[in-house]
Amino acid sequence: MTPWLRPVADALDAAPAAAVLSFRDDDAGWDDDGLLRLLDRAAEHAVALDLAVIPAALRRPLAAELRDRAGPRLRLHQHGYAHVDHETAGRRCEFGPARARAVQRRDIAAGRERLTALLGELVEPVFTPPWNRCTAATGQCLLELGFEVLSRESRAEPLGVAGLREVPVHVDWVRLARSEAAERLAAAIGSGLPAGVMFHHAEMDEASRAAAAELLGLAAGHERARPRSLLEVAQG
Repeated sequence: MTPWLRPVADALDAAPAAAVLSFRDDDAGWDDDGLLRLLDRAAEHAVALDLAVIPAALRRPLAAELRDRAGPRLRLHQHGYAHVDHETAGRRCEFGPARARAVQRRDIAAGRERLTALLGELVEPVFTPPWNRCTAATGQCLLELGFEVLSRESRAEPLGVAGLREVPVHVDWVRLARSEAAERLAAAIGSGLPAGVMFHHAEMDEASRAAAAELLGLAAGHERARPRSLLEVAQG
């Protein structure tokens, strides 16, 4: 085992019960070649990968490829609408306070319609907002439109929208050194709650994909690890 991964293995060894893990990759529709390379590496392991798809960026050739690959180990859901920043100040956000509720709802609905047209019933009722940011109004819109799960970073304050389950991610793979990512994931596992990892294929090189494959291999092979999709985590 590569030394950087040891803290995760140790946390799994020490876990008093099975550790639920989820893995999400964002920005499908950008860098199709990089995405397919990551999917190839992930397919080597029996681990569910949730793919957040940008509706406005998805083109028919990639949609056809995703339809062929989708299944228990590759789950598809909506990633905003166009992954565009609409805020005039502060942090980037597509569904932030600068946008009226009606406008947010329109874009979410349009995104769902486009994904359904290209991917059919493979699209799950899960929503990941670009940059992991949105407002309580976004959550209310999601609930009205039939979404069941919202996935953002664990540091985000829960929206508290009754009926909308939140499944956070704890590790941003491309923003952290491997050792820091491992320590953060180990801490999340140690909490006893479901622990999530977020990839961004468009920002990953071959070394990063290989390291991600090592992590997925550990999750697939460790007796105390229980890799689950976001929807499965939300449903308990």
